[in-house]
Formats: sequence, structure tokens, C-alpha cells
Amino acid sequence: MKTFRMRVDGQATDVEADSETSLFAAMTRAGIAWPVSCRNGTCRTCMARLLQGQVRYDIPWPGLSPEEKTEGYCLPCVARPTADVVIARA
Repeated sequence: MKTFRMRVDGQATDVEADSETSLFAAMTRAGIAWPVSCRNGTCRTCMARLLQGQVRYDIPWPGLSPEEKTEGYCLPCVARPTADVVIARA
């Protein structure tokens, strides 16, 4: 398990996010409020823009269109970091 730094655009501090924990769980642990509903990658409530870094998913195809993935959107409830990341609300 590796640990990465995550920043939510507009927040002053970084958050630790390990490679086995979702971005949403890391934000929750750090006290950052983020909208979420299903927590399984289908409802899209938590959608964010990945401004920097990379993530992976444990599910074959999260609820994003190919265009959204190309444009840098991610679903923090199921996205796990593979590098330091910066995200912003979609």
C-alpha cells in the first residue's frame, strides 16, 4: 500500500490518501464534506474533475461515459489514487 497526497481545489491543506482507500473516504477522514449517495460508482453524485494525477477503479466501468473519462472526470467514491492528485467539484 502506498500513500499519496490529495488536494481538493480551494482547500488550504493536503490530505493523505492511500492506494487502497477511495478518495471520498480520505476526504471524510480529513473532515472535508463532499456530496455522495450510492458509494458504488453509479449515481454520479460525487463526480469530480481530476485536475492532476491518476486514479484507478476496482470496478470494471464506473458510471462515467468515455468522453467524461477523457475530459478528466472521476468518481471519488470508488476512485483510488495511483499518484498524488488534485480534484475539483464538477
